[in-house]
Amino acid sequence: MVAGLGNPGPEYDATRHNVGWWVVDRFAYDNDFGPFERRRTAMEASAELRGRPITLLKPRNYMNRSGSAVANLWRTDGFKVDRDLLVVTDDATLPVGKVRFRRSGGAGGHNGLRSVSAALGTQAYARLRIGVGVTPMGVDMADWVLSPMPEEDEDVVAELLPELSEAVGVWAEEGVDTAMNRFNR
Repeated sequence: MVAGLGNPGPEYDATRHNVGWWVVDRFAYDNDFGPFERRRTAMEASAELRGRPITLLKPRNYMNRSGSAVANLWRTDGFKVDRDLLVVTDDATLPVGKVRFRRSGGAGGHNGLRSVSAALGTQAYARLRIGVGVTPMGVDMADWVLSPMPEEDEDVVAELLPELSEAVGVWAEEGVDTAMNRFNR
């Protein structure tokens, strides 16, 4: 399962906080997933990638409540959170375009990751963090991530989307260690 974190509503589409949705949308497009369907707590699309079933999620709750979309994963037969979940999100502590795969870890001040960890009762799940620019001194982080990116920053992230889509596929097929070695920069 790949969960791209973001906020619902067209007013958030171009914000830094929705970069996780951008990546999941690109992966769905590149791999012919078809349209996302509305579920109770998320938009969802499922398909097989080289014989492996993959579900893409875009939580419909706001970022701070993203965990509700993944809360029951541990109940899914055979699902192992540390092996079968990738959370894709923005990171306002990294320069624009910096890519960080991690096997597990803390929230690092990210309320979406904090919500996911609380809902799952663990921090042991893979995450892909995409730098959206370091929050400037004197600017509230919430204001920063909820503001649209300047065109030049958006272009950097948009140009990365094909590579980030490939990275999600590598994670699904070869695991987080291989994805970390190939795509972290």
